[in-house]
Amino acid sequence: MKKLWTPICERLGIELPIFGFAHDVDVVSAISSCGGFGVYGATRRFPEEIKQELAIIRSKVGKKVFGVDLVLPPGMPEFNSRDDIEAEIPDVHKRFVEELKKKYNVPDASEPGMRTRFIRSKEIEEQQLHAVLHSDVDMLACGIGAPPSVVAEAKRRGKLTLALIGSPHHAVRALSAGVDVIVAQGYDAGAHTGPIGTYSLVPQIVDLAGDIPVLVAGGVATGRHIAAALAMGAQGVWLGTAWLFSSEHQSHLHPINTKKLIEATSSDTVITKSESGKPFRQVRSEWSQAWEDNDAPEPLRMPLQDVLVGDLLGAIEEHDVEPLIHSGAGQSVGYFDRVRPVAEIMDELVADACESLRKQGSFLKY
Repeated sequence: MKKLWTPICERLGIELPIFGFAHDVDVVSAISSCGGFGVYGATRRFPEEIKQELAIIRSKVGKKVFGVDLVLPPGMPEFNSRDDIEAEIPDVHKRFVEELKKKYNVPDASEPGMRTRFIRSKEIEEQQLHAVLHSDVDMLACGIGAPPSVVAEAKRRGKLTLALIGSPHHAVRALSAGVDVIVAQGYDAGAHTGPIGTYSLVPQIVDLAGDIPVLVAGGVATGRHIAAALAMGAQGVWLGTAWLFSSEHQSHLHPINTKKLIEATSSDTVITKSESGKPFRQVRSEWSQAWEDNDAPEPLRMPLQDVLVGDLLGAIEEHDVEPLIHSGAGQSVGYFDRVRPVAEIMDELVADACESLRKQGSFLKY
């Protein structure tokens, strides 16, 4: 039987060089159980929730490795104070959000939205890091920012460290911080992403990284993409969008989002700052279009934009406001058109990659 293998597999004790990022424990557990490296996106979780959810994943995967991803952007406020942030939001932005609510007849949310459960702040960041560093999770991934002190402490505690980067100068910072693995995330990627295309970015990062392993993210959807990543010098891939189509994820996804994702092509995604204040790729909807209107104000910086729109985003899904419902997704969304188990997605990725690598070998002439 053919096996997909790179040196990072032996180093990390995984069977497949496939890293999978997701926001729910079932998907992460399934990825690791299938021989990959599941990574739990916990940046919007309270510290106690992180502690509990990492324990659940461990109970499901046993001794298999898995990681957790936190967003650690510089320049965040000191304290978890919604009142302080709301005081900085201009009236023009508040009026625009109220007009959106009225136009689409969106009732108030019954509770704070995902982005307003707490304020992205140094206070919360420290509490989240404490929960992660005192857990038995195998890896800490830094989605935005890789503070050297955090990287050093995670490594001191025996955890693998990883940073997602979208440009060469970000790679230099991450490497200087001492991270163990770099994820070169191209413009194609879903959610927070950078301006450089995957094919342009990856070889530059591989050259900068030297002996540090590089993974490829952004547009990875098939085994052919995995083969291309290896051809560019990477040791594996990092996928996020693929798992939105997993059966394990459906209880965490609004049914309207599932429908929109299945129908979306690669050209149906758009990058907008209206979600968080930072560039964020999502499926195009009347939400993103509203913020592109000439009369719309410029989105605010993080975390002001979080607070401005967080409750409204929660209300949109709570009350099934179909035109405004949307999901983060990469351009790889165009490769997926049905829901199936994580194991089936993984099997197809591996089989396709092995076949692509076999065909590549046939191009050599001696």
